Amino acid sequence: MDIDRERLAAMIDHTQLKGNATHDDITALAKEAIEHGFGAVCVNPYWVATAREHLDGSPTKIACVVGFPLGQNKTETKAEEGRIAIDDGADELDMVLNLAALKSQRFGDVEDDIARVVALGVPVKVIIEACDLLDEEKVMACELAKRAGAAYVKTSTGFGRYGATVEDVRLMRRVVGDDVGVKAAGGISTLEAVKDMIEAGATRIGTSHGVRIMKEF
Repeated sequence: MDIDRERLAAMIDHTQLKGNATHDDITALAKEAIEHGFGAVCVNPYWVATAREHLDGSPTKIACVVGFPLGQNKTETKAEEGRIAIDDGADELDMVLNLAALKSQRFGDVEDDIARVVALGVPVKVIIEACDLLDEEKVMACELAKRAGAAYVKTSTGFGRYGATVEDVRLMRRVVGDDVGVKAAGGISTLEAVKDMIEAGATRIGTSHGVRIMKEF
């Protein structure tokens, strides 16, 4: 597939979610995002304000994870976590869907969980952790996210048994149609893999290997 460098960079969420990430790691993440023109950085809540300090005035957005990585926080906790992240400077929220509620077929709880975070007023990417779902559950997760007003559905936390697959991205795109974005995340480390995900329907790419991918370009 043909894609220009600027468009590719703008699709990448440059990610640092390791539990042992330091202030220097977040500083480097922000500097790399500016240098390469990445669309966003994705960080844990503790580091949002730090990322904002370094990215203020740049076009790179800040995405913060919510309910990460298991998604089984109470809805009120997720909403408050998201609100604090926005106050600290987050432009987007990557929230983990409540898999326990989904697998218990408590679909109203799942939809309300997402809707309460969406109501905070910034774009929300709903992480469905596809590696833990049957295909019919992936379909339901995507349908609930779309109904609740999510801007994107996202394949993975990167902490599951496996990350993004072309098959999952293709399924998710089919379910949400053209109105909702699809973010492929988890295990994406090469330009070839990025292109495969985009061809399958991904509109955002979450990766901690953004610099390597841009050097490959």
